[in-house]
Amino acid sequence: MNIVILAAGQGKRMCSKLPKVLQPVGNMPMLSRVIQTAKTLGTDHNILVVVGHGGQVVVEACKDDDLKFVEQKEQKGTGHAVMQTLPHLRENEPTLVLYGDVPLIQSQTLKKLLEKAGDGFGLLSLKTENPTGYGRVIRQNGKVVGIVEQKDASEEQKLIKEVNTGFMVLPTPYLNSWLSQIDCNNSQGEYYLTDLVGLAVRDGMEIQTVIAEDEMEVAGANNKVQLSELERALQERLALELMNKGVRLADPKRIDIRGNLHCENDVFIDVGCVFEGNVSLGEGVSVGPYCVLKNVSIASGTKIDAYSHFDDATIGQNVKIGPFARIRPGTILSNNVHVGNFVEIKKSSIGTGSKINHLSYIGDCDMGSSVNIGAGTITCNYDGVNKYRTTIEDDCFIGSDSQFVAPVTVKKGATVGAGSTITKTVPENTLALSRGRQIVIEGWKRPTKK
Repeated sequence: MNIVILAAGQGKRMCSKLPKVLQPVGNMPMLSRVIQTAKTLGTDHNILVVVGHGGQVVVEACKDDDLKFVEQKEQKGTGHAVMQTLPHLRENEPTLVLYGDVPLIQSQTLKKLLEKAGDGFGLLSLKTENPTGYGRVIRQNGKVVGIVEQKDASEEQKLIKEVNTGFMVLPTPYLNSWLSQIDCNNSQGEYYLTDLVGLAVRDGMEIQTVIAEDEMEVAGANNKVQLSELERALQERLALELMNKGVRLADPKRIDIRGNLHCENDVFIDVGCVFEGNVSLGEGVSVGPYCVLKNVSIASGTKIDAYSHFDDATIGQNVKIGPFARIRPGTILSNNVHVGNFVEIKKSSIGTGSKINHLSYIGDCDMGSSVNIGAGTITCNYDGVNKYRTTIEDDCFIGSDSQFVAPVTVKKGATVGAGSTITKTVPENTLALSRGRQIVIEGWKRPTKK
């Protein structure tokens, strides 16, 4: 089929330099969500995006998608927007009209509409107790005969609770004729796509309707308040999906999923957690409050305590992390590793059963199994220009407040005494110390405030 996505609006009420359709919901532009949904309807579709204000920015943002872009130089309404697509439509296929600022429309709803419409005219409507702002669906003897926009409706028509959502399936062979017959003699001075309903009825075509079950899936965003309402609706939808799959959420209203979150059985997620990119949580994983996880894979049985941050890392089974831990890109934690409070790890591999429990920075490090890292340990990996790696082999014990000036290696079974600065290789099963001699000054007095 043809899929036309209307995305030319300026969105002045967003008060933003970013075009309205690129405003994010769930960390994804609204238009991208609509395109994503459109692609779930099949593979051999002719997808056309009508752009206007900020058109080049919109094209650039969606350049990786298999789309055609059509410019609407003047914004003269939805009917005028569809007019611009006529030269690009496949005439013998139906045309589905979507909206770039209505991001929560679901594919199952559109499939129902397409099935009901067949080769004819399909309309997605909504029954709502607050129809203000919507075009009213006019019926006679139960059949749709027209749509009247809010600003053109009589007081009697404004009482109608069934409204037009804007989503339509149009019989493409009729579009040239119908669009040439509509005018802009209305309160907005625009060409309304909804005028096609009356023309179709005039030509003896019955309007097939499907009523949307979820009001938020057909809601658009014209300002930041409405944008935030869409964000909450999306998050509640995603939270419900997680719980239906067996995930236990401390509070489904206090979770933010800004990408793809996959969970195995018996996962627990506490309040205030944010998931970005692609995140995978294995069976029995527990995530404490206010953690941020981005592009991370966590194996079964791992426990994450509060306020820990992850970015582009791989975590093994039965690992204990946090609170207040930061796991940065390129980090791999093997099974049974312990990472404690105020520990930062970057671009390092940590072997099975190793422990880094307190106040340490481990960067560009290859660490073996069963290593114990004392509090305040630092791998000094940067000389101001280049990065170098530290290697700490199996079964090493590193005393507190130690520094490793990379490149440097600590061999298997070695011990490093507390307060040491290591600049050379430490041999196997040895004790390395590098401390200055302790001096005691008798009679020394502390400075006093003048």
